[in-house]
Amino acid sequence: MKIVRSLTKSIAKLGFVKKAIEDRADLSEIKGKPTAKFYIGIFLMAFSYLLGLPAIGVLSALSIYWKIPKLAIIGGPSLFIIAHAVFFAGVYLSGGKYLLVFFRWATRKTLEKLIKDKVT
Repeated sequence: MKIVRSLTKSIAKLGFVKKAIEDRADLSEIKGKPTAKFYIGIFLMAFSYLLGLPAIGVLSALSIYWKIPKLAIIGGPSLFIIAHAVFFAGVYLSGGKYLLVFFRWATRKTLEKLIKDKVT
């Protein structure tokens, strides 16, 4: 329990955490209607999961079926890199604003819970 207390004290001293607690960070900034850019970003993030391991698995199976090992050797890592690029493009388009608001709120709620548990 001492570890949690000292860790909580250390985390509470960080500028981001201090500001989130002082400002009573909440999710009110997210209540507006999402833009088309946001939906495109979410679609790209979801689509990146299809480009990830399932597509690499299919590519590997095709490489075995067609007896072209270079297809899996070159195509697998290439698809993996493309999937990550598509995911990060989706994160960029959906907006870091929402992510920052969520992290501030989550930080405040977590620290308040840890501090409350520490007192009781």
